[in-house]
Amino acid sequence: MNMAHSWESVLNDLKKGNYSPVYFLHGDEPFYIDLLSDFVEESVLDQASKGFNQTILYGKDVDIGQILNQARRFPMMAERQVVIVKEAQEIKDLNKDEGQALLISYLEQPLNTTLLLFSHKHKPFDQRKKLAKVLDQKAIVVNSKRLYDNKLPDWAKKYTEQKGHSIDEKAAFILTENIGNNLQRFANEIDKILINFKDKVTINATLVEKYVGISKEYNSFELQKALALKDVLKANRIVNYFANNPKANPLLLTIAMLYSFYSKLLLIHHSQDRSEKGLASKLRISPFFVNEYITASNNYPLNRVIRNMGFLRLADLRSKGVDAVNIADGQLLKELIFRLMH
Repeated sequence: MNMAHSWESVLNDLKKGNYSPVYFLHGDEPFYIDLLSDFVEESVLDQASKGFNQTILYGKDVDIGQILNQARRFPMMAERQVVIVKEAQEIKDLNKDEGQALLISYLEQPLNTTLLLFSHKHKPFDQRKKLAKVLDQKAIVVNSKRLYDNKLPDWAKKYTEQKGHSIDEKAAFILTENIGNNLQRFANEIDKILINFKDKVTINATLVEKYVGISKEYNSFELQKALALKDVLKANRIVNYFANNPKANPLLLTIAMLYSFYSKLLLIHHSQDRSEKGLASKLRISPFFVNEYITASNNYPLNRVIRNMGFLRLADLRSKGVDAVNIADGQLLKELIFRLMH
């Protein structure tokens, strides 16, 4: 049985012209599904062949039988045809026995002159189904999984390096904390910066502020740092900036970031290995930031960490109107930061 392929290996094979009859791209991270699907759409056939030999279908408009009727056509004056099924998760009978039986039958003897690609986004295909097992054996399957938040700075570095540039730790962290787990938006913001430079550049906080609009002084990264150092003046300046710019600094994202911060301090207090390397591994952060967390753990004893996590849970509930008290997000944040630091 084949294992799921990595998107990198599949992309490399496609670039080399090593094509397979059937590709099934699925998962809850659409970025890599789109990347591979777009490459097939743009690059497998030359422009002259696309008119006769490339077909784009949408899952909500077709059933498996219609897709396979298209896949069984022979190419016209070309080596192969390409059939791409976008939004495949919406195919009418993909999760029904009859539709799956038809696709399984095709997978047993696919047409080698057809490249059939399914783009099944926003959720993985049910691996309990018989079809999933046959796909693993007979097709190229890519499971595109959403990255954990702690992997995002490394992803930013890798993506930027692939573009021939680099990004420093602080800039990667600022983008991570302000954009969140959305690789397409992440890539767009990095591209927005890089388009301004012909020569190699290192993206830093100044460039992020200039081209993305995230202040290098008033952002989640700097707020966390102010809390870690118990710098009350700086924390209040940032909170006032957030209160005056609520759309750029949503309260729920700030609370989630702070909860993650204190959760890491909780791990430090319970960690037997207090070495830089050990803590970096346990906290799943870059060693670059470990000393900041160690300082914070000294400033916030275990009982204060637990208390502050309670404040954060309460703020989260209040921000969602659970206590039925009408309070502006900015005021709620100011009260929260005061409680966390005193």
